[in-house]
Amino acid sequence: LIMKKALEPLILSWRVPELRGRLLFVMGAIVFYILAINIPIPNVNHDKLAELFRSSGGILDFIDVFGGGALRKLSILALGIMPYITSSIMFQVLTIAFPYFKELQQEGEYGRRKMAQWTRWAAIGLTLIQAVVATRAFQSPAFGIIPAGFDYFLQSVLSLTAGTMFLIWLGEQITSRGVGNGISFIIFAGIVAQLPRNIWELVQTGNILQLSLLMLLFVATIYAVITVTQGERRIPVKYAPRQAGRRMVQGQKSYLPLKLAAAGVIPIIFAVSIVLFPGQIANWYLRANEGSDTTMINIATLIQNWFSPTSVVASLFYAALVMGFTYFYTAVIFDVRDLSDNLKRYGGQIQGYAPGRPTEMFINKVLTRITFAGGLFLATLALMQWWAPQMLGLQNSSAGGSLLVGGTSLLIVVGVALEIMQNLDQQLKMRQYEGLSNKMGKGKL
Repeated sequence: LIMKKALEPLILSWRVPELRGRLLFVMGAIVFYILAINIPIPNVNHDKLAELFRSSGGILDFIDVFGGGALRKLSILALGIMPYITSSIMFQVLTIAFPYFKELQQEGEYGRRKMAQWTRWAAIGLTLIQAVVATRAFQSPAFGIIPAGFDYFLQSVLSLTAGTMFLIWLGEQITSRGVGNGISFIIFAGIVAQLPRNIWELVQTGNILQLSLLMLLFVATIYAVITVTQGERRIPVKYAPRQAGRRMVQGQKSYLPLKLAAAGVIPIIFAVSIVLFPGQIANWYLRANEGSDTTMINIATLIQNWFSPTSVVASLFYAALVMGFTYFYTAVIFDVRDLSDNLKRYGGQIQGYAPGRPTEMFINKVLTRITFAGGLFLATLALMQWWAPQMLGLQNSSAGGSLLVGGTSLLIVVGVALEIMQNLDQQLKMRQYEGLSNKMGKGKL
């Protein structure tokens, strides 16, 4: 019954020709995306690539969760959509640091188009840098995944850059011609595309009890993610009476919704990129200097052990980063002063608090408390990605167990699925309203 109610907007949307066309467009985009995942860049030594994945201690498997398996195949989409996400977050931060960007963002359609254009160009620049660094690393004697030589270097850089540019274009097309946010949907599709392989891997490596416990944990995690994602603190707001023509209109009562997990998955993505970096660099250094016995080798070995996904040091560091980035990104997307000023401008007041500074301090206090709760939940969810397979004895299943119960992947999948259903529900309500208006108009005529 719950599943039927959740899927009802999708079923009803299929009966509306325009919405059915949007859904079919999204399906077609997914097909092109999955096909592109399977197009490798030229001259890849897949045996060496498989060896790199085996020796990475699960780090590359963890990163590859977001790319639909493109990194494992070193396809043209290996860099994924992350450069665009990084660029978007960078410009969001700039709107706080520089008034010019904030004013531009508030200039309506022109400002949004300008910001989108700059975000796109910055993403292409980041992609080029990452493509150059990755290609040089893969061409090094320590890896030998791509043959040495400028021709091979140029082919690889252009292929990786073109792949990410294709994903940016595809994401924008899904946003404008499909349903929901296209960039989020691409990550969603990449995670879901790996489910069959990971489930089969789990079936091969786990026993019935392990798989049963994992599925129970999977269902419980989904329930927790939905509860926290939808959870909010509602602050009652009362609006003062206002003059409307010759009569006074009674003030309305409303509420200010503060999301429990307003930052979403961004803190986890930021934390992952930082916490895995030292271990990966140490791993590459050890491969490049295999057989040596120096102080640097000992230091690199220590760093690799400390920052392996299941170490206590890495776990504590990871949790602290998730908490820190949750507060930081909530401050980026939630301007308490602007919110307080808008309430004052439109005659809104929180009971017991005067408009202006007292209201701002109260909202900030409430936001700090719920952000702590949201950050703690995100940190717990993120650590499950590492620890759940270990506790269930599935540590040899590559990314399988972590993908099924992991915080980042489930948060993205559930969040995007809810967003799509809400979007379809709004579209259906809008069309019902338009249909009712048309009928009323015809009746009057």
